[in-house]
Amino acid sequence: MIDSRIKFRHLQTFVEVARQKSVMKAAGVLNVSQPAVTKTIRELEQVLGVAVFERDGRGIRITRTGEAFLRHAGAALTAIRQGFDSVSQARHGLAPPIRIGALPTVSTRIMPRAIALFLAEETGVRIKIVTGENAVLLEQLRVGDLDLVVGRLAAPERMTGFSFEHLYSEQVVFCARAGHPLTAPGRSVFAGLADFPVLMPTSGSIIRPFVDRLLIANGVAELPNLIETVSDAFGRAFVQASDAVWIISSGVVAGDIEAGHLTALSVDTSETKGPVGLTVRADAVPSLPQSILMQTIREAASMAGLKAQAHRPPRGQPADQSPE
Repeated sequence: MIDSRIKFRHLQTFVEVARQKSVMKAAGVLNVSQPAVTKTIRELEQVLGVAVFERDGRGIRITRTGEAFLRHAGAALTAIRQGFDSVSQARHGLAPPIRIGALPTVSTRIMPRAIALFLAEETGVRIKIVTGENAVLLEQLRVGDLDLVVGRLAAPERMTGFSFEHLYSEQVVFCARAGHPLTAPGRSVFAGLADFPVLMPTSGSIIRPFVDRLLIANGVAELPNLIETVSDAFGRAFVQASDAVWIISSGVVAGDIEAGHLTALSVDTSETKGPVGLTVRADAVPSLPQSILMQTIREAASMAGLKAQAHRPPRGQPADQSPE
């Protein structure tokens, strides 16, 4: 537990004396008197209960305990200075833009609300949002082209060097235009998929393995009219104008389904459920504006009630079940 008696001046004075290896030189750098430096070091030693410096001939040298404390004191001062710089840069419009990689599953439902909350904070920081496949976004995050990725949790081998914060869980949904033949009572969606064009994410997407396993488990080995796409704009337009079936993360089309533009087909997709959250580099220290943005993303997910959300078949219609 941090002793409340330790102040910023104690750390600053200690680090400077250790750097200069001299009370007199440290006093000159800090623009205070030598007795003031000596008094501050003694106060610090009283709080710690050990000596951090010892006499060495006509000078002083840092003790082993002092060397251990120096690593932490230096890191603390660096963190404080970075915090001040972050606030100052944001206030004067000098902070670099926050670069976000967002999968389609969060771009339509989470990010608009999160960005609105962020703008209300008036940080003055610019935002850059990039969409694309998860593998591409993670690689951009790895090399520093992005600061944050919001989307599904990637496979373990792709998460090396990253930190993931779970926000909510989401599953895929089978959807089509209103009045689609597969919405007829008693009609098996899986048995009828081969009769229509089917849109689904590319083989490199995170949810594709879940979808493939679900189809195989329900006797669908091949789809003759398969269209692979990561474009939600194309998928939305094509499905509304045709008899195509779209297999996609529920967050991408939740608004379309709620508005009645698309219909969720009667399929149990609970086996495709997976975590969605924030991915950052494990060694990265977020700036103040980035920390604020991450908090608004958390709030947006909470406000949407997504933690308890799960796709369910339309009321009154039984869901297709996996074979025993």
